[in-house]
Amino acid sequence: MSSDNVSESRRKWMQGTSASVLAAAALPAIAQQGTPATASAASGVQDPRALYPHPPFPEQTQPWPGLAGRMTPRPDHGETSYRGSGRLTGRKALVTGGDSGIGRAAAIAFAREGADVAIVYLREEEPDAREVVQLIQQAGRKAVPLPTDIRSEAACNALVEQAVSGLGGLDVLVNNAGRQQSHDSILDITTDQFDWTLRTNLYALFWITRAAIPHMPPGSAIVNTTSVNAYDPSANLLDYAMTKAAIANFTKGLAKQMVKRGIRVNGVAPGPFWTALQVSGGQTTQNVEKFGQQVPMGRPGQPAEIAHVYVDLASAQASYVTGQIYGVSGGAGNP
Repeated sequence: MSSDNVSESRRKWMQGTSASVLAAAALPAIAQQGTPATASAASGVQDPRALYPHPPFPEQTQPWPGLAGRMTPRPDHGETSYRGSGRLTGRKALVTGGDSGIGRAAAIAFAREGADVAIVYLREEEPDAREVVQLIQQAGRKAVPLPTDIRSEAACNALVEQAVSGLGGLDVLVNNAGRQQSHDSILDITTDQFDWTLRTNLYALFWITRAAIPHMPPGSAIVNTTSVNAYDPSANLLDYAMTKAAIANFTKGLAKQMVKRGIRVNGVAPGPFWTALQVSGGQTTQNVEKFGQQVPMGRPGQPAEIAHVYVDLASAQASYVTGQIYGVSGGAGNP
C-alpha cells in the first residue's frame, strides 16, 4: 500500500471539529477491580501497585492491528489525566503508531505540552486516530493525521514530507509503530510474516529517520521505542524481539552520528504495557488474561505511565541526554 493523502472528507471533518464536540467526547475511564487512580491526577503519595487494573483480564482477541476502543479494560493514555506545563511549546512532532498505545499517549502529552503533532497509523485504526486528532485539537494544537502503511520506502518518504508540510517543520520524531505477533516456534514463522515484522519495525524506522533528519534543526530530538525484549527476549516473540534489539543498537549508533548536527537520539524500552498490540495477535489469549503478572509490580503498565518519558527526552531540559535507553518496566530489570 502506498502513502495516502488525507481525503477531502477527512479535511472537512477536521475543520468542523468544535470545542463542544471535543468536550463531549469524554473517553471512558478504566473500569475493573474498583476505581483505580491515575498517577498524574492523584494528589499526595500513591501506592503504584494499586493505581491500575491487575490481571486476570477478560478473555479477548481482535484482528490485527486492533483498536484500543474495543479493549476491556480500556487503556489509559492520559486522556483525562495528563496535564502539560509548556515544556514543548512551539515544537513540531511526528509520531508513528500515534493512534493507540504508547504512541497515542506520547501524542496527547506532546500536544498538552504545546507541540503540534502529526500521527501515522493504518486505515484500519481510523476510529482510534480520530479520537487522538480531537484530543490534540482540544489542547489548542495542530493535528496532522497520516494514514499510511509504512512498509514501503516511498510511503515513508511521502509521510515525512506531508508531516513537514502540515506542521510547518519538524523537530521531534518518535519512531514507535511496531508489529508484534506471537509464535511458539521459529518453524511457525513464514517468510512473509518475518518480512512484515522487519519492514514495519526496522525498515520503516530507517526510512522515516533518514527522510526526517534533513528537515530537523539543531536542538531536535529523535526517540525510538525499543523493548525489554531487546534484552530479555520472550520465547514466543522471536522476530519481534530481534527487531527491538536492533532498534536499541541503532539508537546508540545514530546518536553518535547526530551529535554533530545537534540532534539528540534516545530510546525507551517498555516492559508489559496494556495496548492493542497485545490483543491483536501480539500475545496468546492465555497470556493476555495474565498480562503483566510476571513483573514485580504485578500488573501491566498503562500508556499514561510512560508518556512523560517521551516528553522528557523530547524536551530541551534533556539537552545532555543522548544515546541512552530508558527502561519503564514495572521492575523487570531493563536498563
